[in-house]
Order: sequence, then C-alpha cells, then structure tokens
Amino acid sequence: MASRLRKFGITAVSAAIGAGFVTWALDQKPPAYTVSSEAKAPPKRKSTLPPRTEQVKAIQSGQDYDVLIIGGGATGAGCALDSVTRGLKTALIEMDDFASGTSSRSTKLIHGGVRYLQKAILGLDYEQYRMVKEALEERANMLESAPHLAHPLPIMLPVYQWWQVPYYWVGIKCYDLVAGGRNVKSSYLLSKKEALELFPMLKKEKLCGAIVYYDGQQDDARMALAVALTAARHGATVCNHTEVTQLIKKPDENGNQVLCGAKCRDVITGKEFTVKAKCIINATGPFTDSIRKMDDPSVKSICCPSSGTHIVLPGYYSPEQMGLLDPSTSDGRVIFFLPWQRQTIAGTTDTPCEVTRTPAPTDDEINFILTEIKHYLNADVDVRRGDVLSAWTGIRPLVSDPNKDDTQSLARNHIVHVSKSKLITIAGGKWTTYRAMAEHTIDAAIKACNLKPERPESVTHLMKIEGGQGWTPTMYIRLVQDFGLECEVAQHLAKTYGDRAFAVAKMASLTGKRWPIIGNKIHPEFPYIDAEIKYGVREYAMNAVDMIARRLRLAFLNAQAASEALPAIVDIMGEELKWSKDEKEKQIKKARDFLNLEMGQQASTKTRDLALDLTNDEVSMYTKRFSLIDKDKKGFVSINDIRRALKGDKVRDQKSFGDADVSGEQLHDILKEIDTNMNGQVELDEYLQMMSAIKTGHVAYSRFAMMAEMEEQKQEAESLKKKITVDRSGGGL
Repeated sequence: MASRLRKFGITAVSAAIGAGFVTWALDQKPPAYTVSSEAKAPPKRKSTLPPRTEQVKAIQSGQDYDVLIIGGGATGAGCALDSVTRGLKTALIEMDDFASGTSSRSTKLIHGGVRYLQKAILGLDYEQYRMVKEALEERANMLESAPHLAHPLPIMLPVYQWWQVPYYWVGIKCYDLVAGGRNVKSSYLLSKKEALELFPMLKKEKLCGAIVYYDGQQDDARMALAVALTAARHGATVCNHTEVTQLIKKPDENGNQVLCGAKCRDVITGKEFTVKAKCIINATGPFTDSIRKMDDPSVKSICCPSSGTHIVLPGYYSPEQMGLLDPSTSDGRVIFFLPWQRQTIAGTTDTPCEVTRTPAPTDDEINFILTEIKHYLNADVDVRRGDVLSAWTGIRPLVSDPNKDDTQSLARNHIVHVSKSKLITIAGGKWTTYRAMAEHTIDAAIKACNLKPERPESVTHLMKIEGGQGWTPTMYIRLVQDFGLECEVAQHLAKTYGDRAFAVAKMASLTGKRWPIIGNKIHPEFPYIDAEIKYGVREYAMNAVDMIARRLRLAFLNAQAASEALPAIVDIMGEELKWSKDEKEKQIKKARDFLNLEMGQQASTKTRDLALDLTNDEVSMYTKRFSLIDKDKKGFVSINDIRRALKGDKVRDQKSFGDADVSGEQLHDILKEIDTNMNGQVELDEYLQMMSAIKTGHVAYSRFAMMAEMEEQKQEAESLKKKITVDRSGGGL
C-alpha cells in the first residue's frame, strides 16, 4: 500500500510540476526563429518539370550560382526549396539518389516528441521545450503542405499499472497543450474494453486502459523527393548521382580564403566539372564530417552516428488506423508499432555505429524488436522471424555543437555552423523540422555570404509541395471513373502523387480486360502499376534501386516481392533509358545485392544452421514431394525440373506465380531461395531445412515449397482419374 501511495504521490507531483511548467512556458516569448506575417507570397512554379538532361546540362555549363547545396536528403531538399523561393539562384547535388540515406529510412512519423516533452517537464528544461514546440509547429506545416503524403495517425499507449494512467494522461495532455492551436486532434482516455476493441491484437492480461494521442505519418522518401521536385519547378537545378570531389577557395577582399565553388563528378558518366557558387551548404547528414574535412582537414569530427533499425511485418499485426507506442522497452528505449501502406512497421533500435553508404540490419537488432513487440501482443499473434518482410537501418547523425566550447555533449536540436571559409553546415535535427532547419540555414547563408535575395524571409510555410495543390481526399474517384483504374490502384496513385496522379494515369497501358481498363500491376500483391516506372524515370530515377526503394516503396514493404518484380521493372526502365541487355542484367544484380544487404533479405535467409523440427511423418511426406519433382531420380532438383513442374501445372501456377509462362529469371529466383549451398541445384536436405524453417516461423513463405505441394496434389488428382469407378466395374467383382 505504501508503495502505491508513493507512486500516486509521484504522479500527482509530476502532474502539478508539468502543468505549472507548461503554463509558464506558454507565457514566454516565442522562439527566436519565427516567420514574419509580412513575408511575400511564394513565386509561381513551372507547369512542367524540367527533364534530368536539362538539369545535368545546366549544372555542367559553368554558370554561377548563389547557393550550392551538397546533399539531397530532407534537409538538403528543404534548403534548395527555401533558397530558390527567396529568389536565389540555387543548385543541389546528391552523390546517390534523393533521400537514399537516412531520409528514406525513418519511422515515417511526423512528431514533436512525447519523450522529449517528458524530459523537458521533469527537468524544467526550456531548451528541450522549445525543440518540442517547434517540432509540433512544423508537424502542422507538413500536414498542410503535403496532404496527399502526410496524414494524422492515432497512437495508443497501453497502460498496465493503474498508477501510470494519470501519469501518462497528464503527459499526453501537456503534449496537446504545447501544440496549442496547431494540435492535430485531442488525445483521449480508453477503458480496457475500448482499447481492445480498437486494437484487438493487444495483450489483455493486466491491461488497465490506454491513452490515444495523435501525431502525423508520412511516406518519407516520396516527401523528400516531392520537396526536391518542387524546388526544381521553381527553377532550382537539382542533380542526383553527382558527387563533390573537391571544394574550391579564393581570397576575399580581406585576403581570407573563402569557398567559391566545387569540383564535381557525374557518377553515371564519370564526367568531371566545376560548379561556381557564392555560398556552399553542407547538408549531408551522417557524412557531415567528410565535407567539413574537405573544407578544413584539421577540424574535429562533430557527428556521432547512431543506427536505427526497423522491420516490416504483415498488415494483420496491427489495425489499419491505429499505432502503438511502447514507452519503455527492456533496455529503456522506445518502440513504435505502426500501420504503414497496409503493412506494419516496428522499430527502432539505437546503437552507435560507423558511417557507411550501405547500412544493414543485423539479426540481433531484428530479434530485439520482435522480442519487444511480443510483450504487447496477445497469444493469438505468433510473432515469427519469418514474418519479417523487410528490414532496414538508417544512420541518425547526432552532433556536438562546434559553436560551443563544450563539444563533448550532443546537441539536442539541429545546429547551423559557419566555418572560417564560409562553409555553412546544417546538422542534427529531425525529419519533422526539415523546413525550419532549411529556413535557419538560408538565413545564416544570406548573412555569412552577403547574398541578395529577392525575398529576405522564408515563404515555404505558405506553400504546397509537389502534388499537394489540387489534391482532395476523394480525388481517386475521378481516376476510377475517368481512366478505368482499379479502386485500390487509384487510391494509391492519389496518395502518392497527389494531383500529379492524372499525369501518371495517362501513361498507363491497357490491361486487355473488361475491368480494370488500364493499369497493369508489376506485382499481384501491390497496387504499383507499369505507368509509375515510366513516370519515375521522369522524376529522375536512374537505376533499379532508385525505382524499387524510393519512387516505389516496394523494397521497404516486401523485399521478396521487390526481387520478384525486378525483371519487369528493369524492362520498362530499359526502354525509357535505352539500356542494353548487359546493362539490364547489371541493374538486376545490383538491385538484388541491395535487397540482400540493406533490406534484410540476407539476414532473413540464415536458416541453414537450424536443427530440423519435423516429425517422421512430415519427413516422409516432404521426401515424397521432393521425389515427385525429381522425376529422373538424380537425388537433386535442377532448374529444368522446376520448369517442368510449373509448366505441367499451368492452371494452378496462374494463381500463385502470376503468368503461366514463368521467365528464366523467375526460375532462378525460385531456385536461389532454397539453394543454400549455392551449387545451382536443390538437395533433399535443403528442402527439409526450408520446410522446418517454415514450420518454426523462421521463414514465412517459399515458392518452391508451394510448387512441391501443388505437384503432389496434381499427382493425386491424376491417380484418382485412373481408378475404375463402381459404375464401370458393374458394381462388384
């Protein structure tokens, strides 16, 4: 009893302190960075998007720019948009693709940070409070500027101890209060019964109730790309697959060496060229220090990289419109469990790491997330390793502030630093505040480099980004009625491209069916259609990874499905980009290497060391199925055996494998998913290992296993036909 009273006392005191602190904080002056209401309206954008060939030609032409931005993630794209809409001549270069790094590997949340507010209240930390306040303001801005890509998402916080109910309720209400008039929707308290109705998968034992609050959710890679394309429509030169090899300096009027441009290289063609600019902005996220040391090799590193891993599970793991927050995992971290594009995202971890261009999830990180979510799901949900459809790792660029004497402690918010040579570095921060970060960066650039913008203040808070201008929630109905698209496909196009969905639909090919009239899917389980590949090339996609990871999100949703769709995707891209047969094969190999390493396929197929977990009857059954495919009794199954089995079962194959005529590429895919010793054939022990892994949940699905089962069904059906019926036998001997 004393313990409960003590906990209740802590809750009451925390609530009183929190309410008092928030009241005081709201009465203070607004943050230093506010947008003047006198800012001019944003300029008009171009009706057509400049093709990439024009962008490359412009940046290689030797013309002078006011601002050159290095880095095409959320922050870099935001800086380009802010700069060009102020009237500054702007260029952006990215060594890989837009949002190819951390910006496409986030939790997909647009949030202020519930936990940051908790620390601000309990620690009476005004700086932390300001960070949350700014993020909540920017959350509202993102929801308004890109309504097709961002939407409110309710998130449930289940409570399993009664004293935590008032504690969490007060904290969440403070979150609403800090957002003020920019709040998404008000939070509310649920009883145990109501919580289970909204989230049936939730563990009900000892559940006291739940609190639901609202944050935003986005398609992060599409959002960053849309910001970059919006900058391009306003006149910015934006080039992906272009890297900086050297920074160029010249003496200013005082004899100091200042930056005046950069030597660059086109990664695709290898051509080297120089870009001249009055101001250079370093917005490279985890690679911040590499550009800073290119400017001055003697500077100390400020980036402290931390990896965050997420996994994707099937949609049935969570309700379609309700997320879940675990506020305190076994090691003190926070785990989100969120519906996203009809699947479920779970994450994240937080582990110190090295900076790399190819971050990969590990088995330990994946298993940690699976273990944590088991604590909140009921016994009917068997959390299996084989249900992991995709897994990825993003590198979070935590930074120490070089503007302060104490550079050991990490900055809680973003930092803008101006070097002696006038390199402007923007680092730290979070996805949600990308627009404010860009505004602060361009403010600093104008001051440090004496730039002369047409508009002295940012106007990006007034703008809709690419696709958001004419979007409405019911716009997809017009796509169905005007073009004859399948409803699911139309909804997907509207949510992905906004008012540009009509341009995509016009590029769709005829299906040859009564319905849908147009829109051939590139994979039967997802709403992506052929037209999106063609349109993706017009959105500056230059290789297969650009397409499957960032123009489409297939690699992030289901790595195996992405691998299956690759041949069709590469064929369409090949037509658009004039690829040779050899180039197509290279693209498929590079994309599959990406899926294996960076999207978790490599970690997901580590089943060869598992002990068999099969009964004697199951071993006999699977041995029989294997022998039916191995008709020549060789002791192994070859690619020709697989082709023969699929061809012989043509009708059934149409249900499971798409086209009746399975391509050679698909045949090799089926072989590779079970050929663990990589010798080009399947032995019985490999097949038994796969079936054991499926039984134990380490593997969720195998096309080879399905094919073997269908082969057995076909043999049984044929044997029944050969039996003499009672009528034919005369009813007796």
